[in-house]
Amino acid sequence: MDITERRNVLQVHPNPDSKIDYVVTLEGHLTLKPYGDRMNVVLRYVPDRHILEAGSFGDYLDLVMQEEWPTPEALAVTILSDVTNETVARWLQLGISSGQKQHHAIDSHGVTLEDRQPKWDNASLLSRMRKY
Repeated sequence: MDITERRNVLQVHPNPDSKIDYVVTLEGHLTLKPYGDRMNVVLRYVPDRHILEAGSFGDYLDLVMQEEWPTPEALAVTILSDVTNETVARWLQLGISSGQKQHHAIDSHGVTLEDRQPKWDNASLLSRMRKY
């Protein structure tokens, strides 16, 4: 699937109040091929002009789950890039994690990525959020 087709699934709406900073959190899951294990997905962002329609993010996860990804990191980078492109959020954080063992010596595997607009900072808002 090409990048345009994938990104077109993500639908946005106007931010109801772009003058204030607030955090939107969407939590879901997917099964990552070829691993076959359930991965938890947490997307948090501070909207600018647009908010992401939650159902379309679910549809997007269904779509990316159909492809094979070489690593969870590759999938995380793709999701971050796609969501950032469509929402142009002030700040965005994406976490993907699995508690299922892929090796007897590894208890979990997680990836956390973050992006923000240049010069945007609201440390007091971000400091109150719970950690993954």
